[in-house]
Amino acid sequence: MATVIAARTFRPAARSGDRLFRLLLAAMAAAVPLILGALLVALLVEGWPAITRFGLTFFGSSTWDPVARQFGVLPFIYGTLVSSALALSIAVPLGLGVAIFLAELAPRWLRSPVGFLVELLAAIPSVVFGLWGIFVLVPWVRSGLTPVLKGALGFLPLFQGPPLGIGMLTAGLILAIMVVPIIVAVSTEVMRAVPTAQREAALALGATRWETTRRAVLPYARSGIAGAIFLALARALGETMAVTMVIGNVPQIKASLLAPGYTISAVIANEFTEATYDLYVAALIYAGIVLFIVTVLVNVVARLLVARVGRGIEAGRE
Repeated sequence: MATVIAARTFRPAARSGDRLFRLLLAAMAAAVPLILGALLVALLVEGWPAITRFGLTFFGSSTWDPVARQFGVLPFIYGTLVSSALALSIAVPLGLGVAIFLAELAPRWLRSPVGFLVELLAAIPSVVFGLWGIFVLVPWVRSGLTPVLKGALGFLPLFQGPPLGIGMLTAGLILAIMVVPIIVAVSTEVMRAVPTAQREAALALGATRWETTRRAVLPYARSGIAGAIFLALARALGETMAVTMVIGNVPQIKASLLAPGYTISAVIANEFTEATYDLYVAALIYAGIVLFIVTVLVNVVARLLVARVGRGIEAGRE
């Protein structure tokens, strides 16, 4: 009888605890969109003078002249997108190659040290990457890489211009180095989560190690790999210090990757303390809103592309 009474007493308390726990988790989940909305509202309020003054012309204008009180963010959008795209074009193949090696091919005695070095690379501060870029990467790009590119591909507009060392190419290289650890770490864990039975089934059917990885592991892990690429893209779009130190900080739009450029985050970091009047501050905050929008749009487009590729793969299997 005492046991029955204790059980009846415990059940309402357990239900109350479950409700409280559920409400607590729901509040935590709701905090994320609330914080995002509050961030956007704060940016809109502070940047409203520039929004009402320039409107949509802010996106299409190449003029950034604080003295004349004329502001346009197009060169910064161009610099942000080009440097991030260049970084991903280098980091994604490199990162996936390292992740495949660690998850599928590396012996156990080598896997841990290499994984530790990758994690250590991710822990290096951005400003240290910037200093390394100034003293090591910029001279190498100017004296070593640029002559080779101009000699082999100098007929293309992408590799024309003087070998300055600083510019889009250098910014893309340093961003690639910074985002590779994200791709490697996430992709490696996702590939390790693929069931062993799936690999064994492919090997039993006569597949090679590469065919097993390509046909059994990578399709299973593609959603996680896409997530790793999104995380790397978000890091590349918002990176400030390292890019500011090597990109040249010139608000211009040129086809050449050897030319200096500018990014949205770099102009905000460089000029926010120099903004001496309200419209100038509002224009920088408006630029921050543009970076926010660009980040969201790029991630939405990337997710749509991945979903389309996934549907194509499923249709091919059928």
